[in-house]
Amino acid sequence: MFNRSRRNLAHWFTLSMGTILLIFAGIIYYQRAVNSLEESDRLLYKKARVMAANIDYGLRQGKEHIDLSNVPILGNYSPPSDSEVVYARWYSATGQLQQFYGAQPSDQIQAIAAFQTIKSSPEWLRQLTLPVDYNGRTIGYLQIAIPLTDAQKTLRELLIVMVVTVPLTLGVISLVGWFLGGLAMQPIQNAYVQMQRFTSDASHELRAPLATILSNAQVGLLSPVDAGKPKHSRLEKIAETAKSMNRLVTDLLFLARQAGQLDAKSIQSIHLNDLLKDTIATSSIQGVAQHLSLHLELPEERVIIKGNSDLLKQAITNLLTNACKYTLPEGTVWLRLLTQSHHILIQIKDTGIGIPDVDLPHIFDRFYRVDEVRTRKKGGSGLGLAIAQQIVEAHGGHLTVSSEVGKGSLFQIELPLSEKISCGYNGDIEDCHS
Repeated sequence: MFNRSRRNLAHWFTLSMGTILLIFAGIIYYQRAVNSLEESDRLLYKKARVMAANIDYGLRQGKEHIDLSNVPILGNYSPPSDSEVVYARWYSATGQLQQFYGAQPSDQIQAIAAFQTIKSSPEWLRQLTLPVDYNGRTIGYLQIAIPLTDAQKTLRELLIVMVVTVPLTLGVISLVGWFLGGLAMQPIQNAYVQMQRFTSDASHELRAPLATILSNAQVGLLSPVDAGKPKHSRLEKIAETAKSMNRLVTDLLFLARQAGQLDAKSIQSIHLNDLLKDTIATSSIQGVAQHLSLHLELPEERVIIKGNSDLLKQAITNLLTNACKYTLPEGTVWLRLLTQSHHILIQIKDTGIGIPDVDLPHIFDRFYRVDEVRTRKKGGSGLGLAIAQQIVEAHGGHLTVSSEVGKGSLFQIELPLSEKISCGYNGDIEDCHS
């Protein structure tokens, strides 16, 4: 129980801190990508401005004349080795190609956007299309592009660092979460152990005086009734009360000792078909169901699970006893075993008085009684269902209930299935196989 809580704490701590870490890493990567792109754009714009400043524009014989001979890269000068310009193009005001450097472009300008990323192979390019104005009129478009190799390399290196460091950091966070979960659970575990020890010790110590009271009352009941009828009646009440207290102490002691997981030494293979047959045939069940119709429904195959047979038998006995006590005479109680793909269902259904909806969420709480007066008349302590639930959960299962007032209740145990064996008969010999 505490290890499960510790795992949950560590899980949620790792999940929350890991989410924050991933968001933080994503923000860093995004910001670095934006910064790299801005650096490329500044460099690209600077080169474009230098080229545009060397364009010579004028009128000759009444016609405009654009001279690109002095423009770096596009003009008569060979581009410097460190220019990084992949291509440069000059388009007229109408978008017609006039002059270019680099790969042959289309004759018509394709994009007027200022900055654009060209996802070409083998490297991406950052392209700038710069309108060149003269006296408030656009005389043409200068389009140049530089590779994004440096930016891509920087981002690739950052991504590799993140791919390595983020999982390592998540591992460290999970270890820290496990450690902190242990620290957080330690006081709770200590308090729980002390409570369990106190409950166990108190229950154990109470059994001795209760046994003494009960034995003395029973000895007193051996005397003839005529010798003192009032005294005899009081002794009967004392004996009944002592028996009820003894059952209560036994239940408390069981809850204290059986908390948590099952002891590995007590786990064995259980033939559920035989277990249910033995359970329904016990004198305690037959006694409480003597005015009822009690039915057992089993599948043809033999069903085997792993667990503690004594504890499972007690859980089913508690549920059957509860169903029989609150079913009116001539009513019916069913005990069913159903198999599904990976689990089994044990159902206890009755035609009893039912449980109000307001009480259904609380019936597995310790000492909870739907009707205090009626429950005490039936001899209940409010621990039977809590014990059944604790046993089922210790076996890795679930105990659920559905009920309708005046029509009855259905308690259902769901347990993991270990093995299902089909059986047939060959003559007088039972033939079983999995």
